[in-house]
Amino acid sequence: MKIFLCSLLLIVSPYTSRASEFNADRQAVLALGNLSAVPPVSDDSFSTSTPGTITSLFFDGLSYKGKPTRVFAWLGIPKEIAPREKIPGIILVHGGGGTAFKEWVERWNDQGFAALSIAVEGQIDKKDTKAKQGTIPTGWKQHAFSGPYRTGIYGDSDKPLRDQWMYHAVADTILAHSLLRSHPNVNPENIGVMGISWGGVITSTVVGIDTRFAFGIPTYGCGHLANAGNQYGNALGNNTVYREIWDPIHYLPRAAMPLLWQSWPEDKHFPLDCQALSYQRSSGPRLVSLRPGMGHGHGPPWNHADSYAFAKSVIETGKPWCKQTEVATKHGMAKASFNSSKTFETAVLVSTCNLGVTGSRHWVESPASLRHDNGLWTATAPLPKNTTGWFLNCKVGDLIASTDFQQIAPTRESSQNVLPTSRQ
Repeated sequence: MKIFLCSLLLIVSPYTSRASEFNADRQAVLALGNLSAVPPVSDDSFSTSTPGTITSLFFDGLSYKGKPTRVFAWLGIPKEIAPREKIPGIILVHGGGGTAFKEWVERWNDQGFAALSIAVEGQIDKKDTKAKQGTIPTGWKQHAFSGPYRTGIYGDSDKPLRDQWMYHAVADTILAHSLLRSHPNVNPENIGVMGISWGGVITSTVVGIDTRFAFGIPTYGCGHLANAGNQYGNALGNNTVYREIWDPIHYLPRAAMPLLWQSWPEDKHFPLDCQALSYQRSSGPRLVSLRPGMGHGHGPPWNHADSYAFAKSVIETGKPWCKQTEVATKHGMAKASFNSSKTFETAVLVSTCNLGVTGSRHWVESPASLRHDNGLWTATAPLPKNTTGWFLNCKVGDLIASTDFQQIAPTRESSQNVLPTSRQ
């Protein structure tokens, strides 16, 4: 019996020890939410910024391998505000291949928001793709106080936690929030965060760590990527550091603020089922907006009204302008109901009969009926034969409110209709 117990302990102890390490690392990640002190700024450009101006600046990040780091950013304050007026704000986090974008700040300023766009890979907004040194792999110039930059898909998971890029990207975003909260023209309780692609991954992670944010807008990027059937699943399927520490689903239950989840069905990077599993983990109100043909990049989310309308509704009312109250499939019909403060104009069903990664499937739009009764909007549409996935879109102007993404168990016919998986 003693020999058996000793053998059992030898088997269990390594797993117990590893689980304890993962828990300690998750606690260290959560501790980043305590970065509430205002980070120092390299000059007086922050304190002297005035309405109607957009200025560049550097603020202090965390130390990296014992050396100090700084974060490049663009700060913009809208033109027409009273001297002591407190306006809402937003932190803007770029995607892969991007940087701190001045144009993005301008767009949010036009909507009445103070905006701070940050560069999370130690770069500035100048590019030199021919340089042999002094740039990061995407070609942006690297400044002298750079921290780590992204290497692949969590490619630095073998490094100590505090040397990993995501650790610093999350910290930079939280520090940017603490900085913007200190601006004399910004209401610290009305600041949101928006990230695109990899910035969306950062955002979906940060909102569960820094619960001071008033709202969040993860665009494309999400969690639960270890099970994706594309390049993310290939890279992360056996990555226990991602699964146990960095997957946003560990932190999203703490995100009680309203969230807008934007994407499009053809996105080959972040599958709709992974996104759905992410937003279903958050504890606060949500709005989903899935725009067919949207495209993947920084421009599409800038050019559509969804993010601005969502942010304004949260600031004005404390909740999204639209809420899904029901979504179901019954007798071959798709049905969904919404509470909306806006008058819907049309509704469409977006569906697929294919299997495989959602971004590689063929998607079809078909008309849906739309009814308004006692303040509730209800959309219905017949599902095409062998439908494997669908969602309903209700539209008003340029705005789209979507149901949660729905999957249906495949039939024999649909099981034979698997489209090629993207490995980009």
